[in-house]
Amino acid sequence: MNHTQQAPNLYSNYRKVIALANQNWENAELGKVAGLNVEVMGSNHLLDQYGRELQHFCTTSYLGLDHHPALLEGAIAALQETGTLRIANSKNRCKLGILEKYETELSQLFDAVCLTTLSCSAASAGILPLLASGVLTENRPPVMVFDRQAHYSMNHLKAACADETRVMTCPHNDMNFLEKICQQYGRVAYIGDGAYSMGGVSNMEGLLYLKDRYGLFLYLDDSHALSAVGHNGVGLIRPRIQTLEDDCVIVASLAKSFGASGGLVMLGNQRQKKIIQRYGGPSNWSQSLNCAAIGAGRASIRLHYTAEFAALQARLQANIRLFDSLISTEQCHSAMAIRLIDCGQADLANRIASELAEQGFFTSAVFFPVVAQGKAAIRVTLRADMEPSLIRRFCDVVSELLRTHRVDFDI
Repeated sequence: MNHTQQAPNLYSNYRKVIALANQNWENAELGKVAGLNVEVMGSNHLLDQYGRELQHFCTTSYLGLDHHPALLEGAIAALQETGTLRIANSKNRCKLGILEKYETELSQLFDAVCLTTLSCSAASAGILPLLASGVLTENRPPVMVFDRQAHYSMNHLKAACADETRVMTCPHNDMNFLEKICQQYGRVAYIGDGAYSMGGVSNMEGLLYLKDRYGLFLYLDDSHALSAVGHNGVGLIRPRIQTLEDDCVIVASLAKSFGASGGLVMLGNQRQKKIIQRYGGPSNWSQSLNCAAIGAGRASIRLHYTAEFAALQARLQANIRLFDSLISTEQCHSAMAIRLIDCGQADLANRIASELAEQGFFTSAVFFPVVAQGKAAIRVTLRADMEPSLIRRFCDVVSELLRTHRVDFDI
């Protein structure tokens, strides 16, 4: 079938998504829980345009490093050292020496060949079509199997990948489905997350079994786990793979627990890095990380080796356990900091998020297409620098709101 004959909306349908979701977004803005413009008043403390002081309960800076003095000082020092914000050209032609040092230090921390990008999304936008073409799999295009809950930064690339090879969607963490695909097609690449943005983690035991038995190629986004967990912050995925070779790519954000900015790609060899640098499009267009991001990142790396960093990880886990003792969710007992408080209906999620904001707690009401229809929720994320008293107060307020409004909505 050529492109003129191909049916539309095989991989996305924006008109339908907007028709189903837009009113809920309008309601979120009317409820003052979307479209906020804020000033940072302190760690985890915001002031919005309505004059409300908010405790940030939908952050992804799980260790609180976005406010750490060492990272701020590192950003300033790098700007002063280089005397410029960035070199304005593609970095495979010419890049700042400080960026090379940064990637070398990242490679040492994560025991991999590391490449930086403007964002984790830019990394996936550049790499996934290359992977689909077969240039990373001995010129044999793999069948690309996306986990149904794979992050949108990867899922939206299905159409580009389908121009190179067959693209399929796997039920979430369904290893039986995935094994049948491996048996049927031989060369298969699986695209999913280490820790999912709406809670839950990958089935690493099952994926590694399929990798060993069938040569399954793994492309995994570990953004929500990097730095938050693992010795020296190596995340969920990297510790499970003894030697990173040419059959696994790990991408992650450097703007969440890591505390800096940009994206990270962990590779098994220099050949892959060179291919991505030359042909990876969005991962290497004429912008690179600016010096402030590099300086903050290098300071974060140094912090990762310290006892202070391990203590922050421990404090995060203590806060997660405290929250789980007060509110039950499907994510209870997970080491990840993401919790979804089920509301069912988007209207209920928006109403509770709005009332929480009026009481000083900023959360996310998540609804379709972020989650399935009928699965709307309040998304809560925890940080190492939250005081236990703050978590207890938040849980008291949200529990009372749920009791009140679930009667109103006949839940």
